[in-house]
Amino acid sequence: MNHETTRRRFLQRGSEVAAVTAVVSTMGGVHSEAAVQKDIVQLGIIGCGGIMTHHVKGLAENRPGVSIAWFCDVDSAQIDKIAPHYAAAQRAAPKRTSRYEDVLSDKNVDAVIVATPHHWHAPIALRAMQEGKDVYLEKPISHVYNEGLLVSQAARKYGRIVQQGSQMRSSKVTEKAARLMKQGILGEVKVARAWTAELRRVVRPVPDSATPSTVNYDRWLGPAPSRGFNRHRFHGTWRLFQDYGNGEIGDDGIHDLDMACWGLGVDTVPSQITARGGRMLLHGHASEYPDNLCVNYEYPDGRLLIYENYPFTSYGLHGFDNGNVFYGTEGYMIFSRRGAFSVFLGPKSKPGPTEGRDIRGQRGYKEHMEDFLNSVRTRKPNRIPPEVAHRSCALVHLGEIAYRTDGRLDFDVKAQRFTNSESANALLTKEYRDPFVLPELG
Repeated sequence: MNHETTRRRFLQRGSEVAAVTAVVSTMGGVHSEAAVQKDIVQLGIIGCGGIMTHHVKGLAENRPGVSIAWFCDVDSAQIDKIAPHYAAAQRAAPKRTSRYEDVLSDKNVDAVIVATPHHWHAPIALRAMQEGKDVYLEKPISHVYNEGLLVSQAARKYGRIVQQGSQMRSSKVTEKAARLMKQGILGEVKVARAWTAELRRVVRPVPDSATPSTVNYDRWLGPAPSRGFNRHRFHGTWRLFQDYGNGEIGDDGIHDLDMACWGLGVDTVPSQITARGGRMLLHGHASEYPDNLCVNYEYPDGRLLIYENYPFTSYGLHGFDNGNVFYGTEGYMIFSRRGAFSVFLGPKSKPGPTEGRDIRGQRGYKEHMEDFLNSVRTRKPNRIPPEVAHRSCALVHLGEIAYRTDGRLDFDVKAQRFTNSESANALLTKEYRDPFVLPELG
């Protein structure tokens, strides 16, 4: 049986938390003891569009011992859309607000789930932790590199649980793949490859227009520069702009970069970054990001991580629109967050284990949320604490910075700075519009 036939059949059919164990074992804070004793975890929902609909439906269907106390969104229409999905799950309807501060000041709220645009992730998460809340923070946890460091610092300082929405970390597919890799089936993994290969369409620029009556646009902009309302800089397509998102690599790409870090087993950020990209297909696109991007990351010990983004394919790579390959000294594994993997061994790529029909397609959403809620209750380490999440998110930011500056950069992993470009160092952080600046951690 050849490789291609095997692939077609295939298509048809944690040590990293040790660094925070000492912290979480002594966690204090406003709600720590209450969370341990409570049968019901009180949640605040911040950002009611996109992936949050999936989360709220899951909370309603799975009934994992929670109560939603608040729905918060700067667009009241988003709350109107999401509220019916939870209407039958509890007797008292969640309160509604456009101000996340209302949620954080509620002493009865134990934790928040945050699914805003990226530019709001760290500002809300930092304030939530200061108020004694645990945080389930959608990916990426940071809009710029230094925010990831601050989120990690705050989690340690305030004794908070922070879980990034990298759901595949909790999938049974990942669990089975991890067992095989731990047994050494691939030998020593030296290179990991991640890709996003999906058809994208041209989004033509449009003029500014009136702000919808349901929207507080100044608070939607928050720390981003003040601008007139533009429908492309709003729901859905805000990802195209640097003010709010991180392009393709920070949208779908961060999922696959995270699994590449997992498969490669790295415990630091890379020391050398090379990036190339441009406009290949989507001419006239409103996006401020390239439609294709290839980034090579070299780690201090010589291991390599490669990221590729293509906008022109409906067939994907190895049959997957989003995926990874982990290259070891004895074989390689094709892995996808769509819920599948396949192993090929030796010089003739002999077919090895796959995920199996019983768990095929499982992507870890339910299990990942349960892992977070269990940590909220028990104060035990969660599956992807902020230190781990930051190492994955760092690849988004370092790759983007390399693309926007010199193409090739050297990074001092101890000093957390580039050694050969001050213009690149300036992009490790950003300016925040008053009064939406980051809080002081003290």
